Amino acid sequence: MGDGGRFTRRGSLLRLGGFAATALGGSALAALEAEDGPAAVATGAVSCVLAPELTEGPFYVEDERLRRDVRDGKAGLPLLLRLKVVNASTCRVVKGATVEIWHCDALGAYSGDVAGNPGTNFLRGAQRTDAKGIATFRTIYPGFYSGRAVHVHVKVHVRGRVVHTGQLFFPARVTASVYANEPYRSHGTQPDTPNPADAIFRNGGGKGMLALTRSGSGYAGTVAMGVHA
Repeated sequence: MGDGGRFTRRGSLLRLGGFAATALGGSALAALEAEDGPAAVATGAVSCVLAPELTEGPFYVEDERLRRDVRDGKAGLPLLLRLKVVNASTCRVVKGATVEIWHCDALGAYSGDVAGNPGTNFLRGAQRTDAKGIATFRTIYPGFYSGRAVHVHVKVHVRGRVVHTGQLFFPARVTASVYANEPYRSHGTQPDTPNPADAIFRNGGGKGMLALTRSGSGYAGTVAMGVHA
């Protein structure tokens, strides 16, 4: 990671097996912030579950800036993401990991040259995990595009190495409620590919399902991701 708040994937192509950490019992937020390590495992507060890596997809852009708010004025329902990174071997939090996210806007478009939007980087960014292992992003609820369920891409770097590449998914009932509103409604009130019909979701996406709660006029989404740190 350079002084300008950017990082490169050069030398980071070694991808170790990714994991998802599943929180058991209580509210999603309380579980996300539960005590880590062996004590949490012993009490059942946290369980580390092996999950497959999911494809990076065609729209990844390297060297994204460190920033918490990635909306860039894009219209859509507010979404606060709190993504926790834990060591899959010990269930202890990983501080200072770099978490990247990228996803489409409410009408299904991605930013960046690779997606036909030269010079843009809306709905993309990176954050480092805090003392609780949590990276926080302010974004919007994603739209959809043909052939894919609603999702957010995520990549985790630890000490300059990519340790997890995955995708996060959304409960269908929440998506239906969100898509009844503009600007989503003009694009379609439901994705043409529900979660069970999505080939990537079927390969382990259920372990990346966000726990969503209402937050102001939008939603807050939480999930824990276990990695080989």
